[in-house]
Amino acid sequence: MPSFDIASKVDLQTLDNAVNTAKKEIVNRFDFRDSHVEIDLNKKEYVLTLEVDSDMKMKHVIDVLISRSMKQGIDATAFDFSKDAHQSGKVLRKEVHVSNGLKQDDAKKIVKLIKDSGLKVQAQIMDDIIRVTGKKIDDLQSVIAACKQANLNLPLQFINMKS
Repeated sequence: MPSFDIASKVDLQTLDNAVNTAKKEIVNRFDFRDSHVEIDLNKKEYVLTLEVDSDMKMKHVIDVLISRSMKQGIDATAFDFSKDAHQSGKVLRKEVHVSNGLKQDDAKKIVKLIKDSGLKVQAQIMDDIIRVTGKKIDDLQSVIAACKQANLNLPLQFINMKS
């Protein structure tokens, strides 16, 4: 029976490369000369810590980070910028969480979307991925199209397609 998995993972090495290229670009930029800019990646918890002098520079650092990540193939929705930056002495500090794996409530939304589509497929949640099985590959491709069209604000990958 054909099947595939829906996942929402960020490759750690790709994320590390994106952070390093963003650091290099910021070091070479004229508007960041003689200013405190620090980007740290906690590889265990998938958390980026950004430290800058002002709010305007924070916006520029975030913009550079997103553009470099997208060039590396990381979806911009993988970053959670919802927490506000807080003042820590003379610097502005912000923690950015990188989503790694589907949360249970997001997985339930996707399964509900698949079941509401009316296609003859089965979807089951397996830890942080969703396994979708069906009799026809065309039904599975329709599920992929439906997930891409639904505005879920999640970086989804469709992996392990087996026929």
